[in-house]
Amino acid sequence: MAQLKNLEGYVGFASLPNQVYRKSVKRGFEFTLMVVGESGLGKSTLINSLFLTDMYSGEYPGPSHRIKKTVQVEQSKVLMKEGGVQLLLTIVDTPGFGDAVDNSNCWQPVIDHIDSKFEDYLNAESRVNRRQMPDSRVHCCLYFIAPSGHGLKPLDIEFMKRLHEKVNVIPLIAKADTLTPEECQQFKKQIMREILEHKIKIYEFPEMDDEEENKIVKTIKDRLPLAVVGSNTIIEVNGKKVRGRQYPWGVAEVENGDHCDFTLLRNMLIRTHMQDLKDVTNNVHYENYRSRKLAAVTCNGIDNNKTKGQLTKVDTVEGMSPIAQMEEERREHVAKMKKMEMEMEQVFEMKVKEKIQKLKDSEAELQRRHEQMKKNLEAQHKELEERRRQFEEERSTWETQQRILEQQKMTLDKNKKKGKIF
Repeated sequence: MAQLKNLEGYVGFASLPNQVYRKSVKRGFEFTLMVVGESGLGKSTLINSLFLTDMYSGEYPGPSHRIKKTVQVEQSKVLMKEGGVQLLLTIVDTPGFGDAVDNSNCWQPVIDHIDSKFEDYLNAESRVNRRQMPDSRVHCCLYFIAPSGHGLKPLDIEFMKRLHEKVNVIPLIAKADTLTPEECQQFKKQIMREILEHKIKIYEFPEMDDEEENKIVKTIKDRLPLAVVGSNTIIEVNGKKVRGRQYPWGVAEVENGDHCDFTLLRNMLIRTHMQDLKDVTNNVHYENYRSRKLAAVTCNGIDNNKTKGQLTKVDTVEGMSPIAQMEEERREHVAKMKKMEMEMEQVFEMKVKEKIQKLKDSEAELQRRHEQMKKNLEAQHKELEERRRQFEEERSTWETQQRILEQQKMTLDKNKKKGKIF
């Protein structure tokens, strides 16, 4: 058993928290928040109010402004910086949830998305190089309940029962400014009663060592489900600018604890329990998923229930044990290298054939041009010979004519001389 020992001098390991702090700040933080609920409940407005950012703008409108016939899972990321600390926030929304006439299995795309992120993390953990492991797992799910005042709908109950063992579910009453304070309290009690009746596991707030923190946790537990109001409109009330909604009877202030639970939600989600949400996701939900995945695999990665000659999902990469998966990755790498080598040889042979063909084509073109030039030269030579022959004939004719003229001239000269004598 370890014994506590008081040190007389200062050793220095008391600075370990500072080292962890500096390392965490340098690395930054990641948090994935899923929002689920019917269209028109103010999900995008609440997210913008929580993080004081514009996640949904004209280029990327909110889910209620997009027409979705089926449930789809969409992600949007934003990198925020505050006081030198970086937070990569990922918002996962589900346009089309609960909007169809038949909502059977409308939660399946959400379940598939959560499981796929767990699977990606498990595969990253099983690889040889694990230095870069982005955490894209869903850490918290805000489930928006319509302010009907009549308790949970069957869809609400079924959805939370399907997901309460996969993600931290926090129920919210959307647009709480449509209810009076008395109606809101009755609605909260009815929802919590139905959650207990159907054995739905919502996020459990941990017990704190500090009394003040325990009081805050008790306040949050007593006010579950949290009734929230979202607004990005600045309104001036009694000379003070606040975010809220203007009504004929007054102003519903977003950050006023007497009007709604928005401040409690923001403090819990960002300032006090964000790390605990990540820890519960890693230590509970992810470990349950990991145990289910690896429980069906023996030491050699073969399912015990698999019949001879039949392959099951266990034989795939996601169902293998880490050692079998490493061997599979090695075999895939070797096969990939062989395939690349064969492709390179084929490309080389094809390039050589193309080069030879080009040389043959060039040679044929040169031969054709040579023959053409030879024919042109022969034609020119024949033409010159013909012109020379014609010239020789014309010269011979001219010379003959000249001789005749000379003879005639000589004859005339002789006749002239004879005429003079006589």
